[in-house]
Amino acid sequence: MIDRLAGRLAAMDGWSRRLTWLFAGAAAVLALPPFFFIPALPLAFAVLLWTLDGVKSQKSALAAGWWFGTGHFAAGFYWIAHAFLVQPEIYGWMIPFALFGLGGGLAIFPMFAVWGSWRLGKGRISRAFLLASFWAIAEFARGHVLTGFPWNLLGHIWAIDAAPMQLASVIGVYGLSAVTALFATLPAVWIAGRAGRFVSMGGVLIAVVLWAGGAVHLAGLPPADVSVADAPVDAPILQIVQPNIPQSEKWDKSLQDQHFRQLLSMSRRPADLPAGRKRIVIWPETAATFFLETDPGRRAMMADVLSPGDVLITGAPRTFPRDSDKFQVWNSVEVINDQGQIVASFDKFHLVPFGEYVPFRSILPFPKLTEGRTDFSFGHGPATLHVKNLPPFSPLICYEIIFPGAVTDDRDRPSWLLNVTNDGWFGHSAGPYQHLAAARFRAVEEGIPLARAAYTGVSAVFDSYGRNQKSLALTKRGILLSPLLDDKNHTTVYYMWRNIPFYGIVALIFVLVLGYQRFCESRWTKK
Repeated sequence: MIDRLAGRLAAMDGWSRRLTWLFAGAAAVLALPPFFFIPALPLAFAVLLWTLDGVKSQKSALAAGWWFGTGHFAAGFYWIAHAFLVQPEIYGWMIPFALFGLGGGLAIFPMFAVWGSWRLGKGRISRAFLLASFWAIAEFARGHVLTGFPWNLLGHIWAIDAAPMQLASVIGVYGLSAVTALFATLPAVWIAGRAGRFVSMGGVLIAVVLWAGGAVHLAGLPPADVSVADAPVDAPILQIVQPNIPQSEKWDKSLQDQHFRQLLSMSRRPADLPAGRKRIVIWPETAATFFLETDPGRRAMMADVLSPGDVLITGAPRTFPRDSDKFQVWNSVEVINDQGQIVASFDKFHLVPFGEYVPFRSILPFPKLTEGRTDFSFGHGPATLHVKNLPPFSPLICYEIIFPGAVTDDRDRPSWLLNVTNDGWFGHSAGPYQHLAAARFRAVEEGIPLARAAYTGVSAVFDSYGRNQKSLALTKRGILLSPLLDDKNHTTVYYMWRNIPFYGIVALIFVLVLGYQRFCESRWTKK
């Protein structure tokens, strides 16, 4: 029956084949957060590989990859449309151009991956291995070309649980994506004779090894969910504030004082928190909708909710005075002490094109999505902030957290990661969950705890193994209390070697394919 289905898919042509590629690519998204229907991934790639049996030209092979990729990225990034609906009268018309332009543009990467596997593969088995390798290379390129956008990598399907994520501490999420690509492609070669039936079981084995190996690795560790009462007395207490204010109201001048009072109210010391426990109060990205450096009155009000030794970390815009010749605006993180002083700051260095600045503004007359007419300026980072009585930390604003290997200053290793973000742009959609999954991988890769403050959710604290200590649900207003534990941060292989294991995995796949094509394929494969 599987052979007949594969034959029918291979025999298709014209628009029926193009739409099959499009919908197969879209179906693969079901394996990603927040759905985590992992079987969708090998099923989608099986459809792609079986249709390639009927492709007779390089043009059709390129089309297969482009249509599959367009479906995959348009479906995976549908939530981007929410950002344009915050002010639909200004930006609504841009939705189809943004969604399908992004999907079609990013599809160039899998287009060449599919073409390369079709062009160099001399049979079903070698084509499956080559597609996995080329897909992994395409994801790596997507994460680095131009500004890079490593969102919804195949490896993110394992964020369903901490156990299968653990291999990322050795080979990083790009390496895990290469292994996941094999998991996706190998089951399709069941139809490739005796050798195919043997090789296809490798996909199942990958999932078993990832889950079981990770579970064994975590089994000897103490529980991740440590209450404030059970934490060491010298452990600072994180108090993450999730105000859940709609994006359409956030910058409303008439509501600014109301929002500020709400943040202050949620930042007061909880009645059941013992006196003397130092707090790190954390507000999300641009929770302060004013310039802190020029507003000592509001800084004093922020200091009033702090006890001696406490600090408040908030996202805020930062600027030179408007009458300065060097006037600039940054999207920043600023640290306020119990005296109302700004004792440290960090400027976002990885800005969102068209969201925070407009590339080639002189020829592209588009307004940026974020508040204000002035483009944000680029900061210098990543960086480690050192604040008195506070463990050193690496602040990361919004999607800066999604870039593997680019979240810490390796010359000044931090004790924890802080991600402040505003996913309120994307409503109650898959976007915030996808962002959360990417952030969680940074804790695993670096072996460093991660605290995440999201304006509308999901706020969370993960330990250095990516295990969830505490979290606040999407679109829920509340505070999250969790101790910042010194869990003897382990030095991961990925931290020491970065992407070298990824290069090794890709090279190994090519060596296996070349060896198989030379010595085994004609002997073992029966079509």
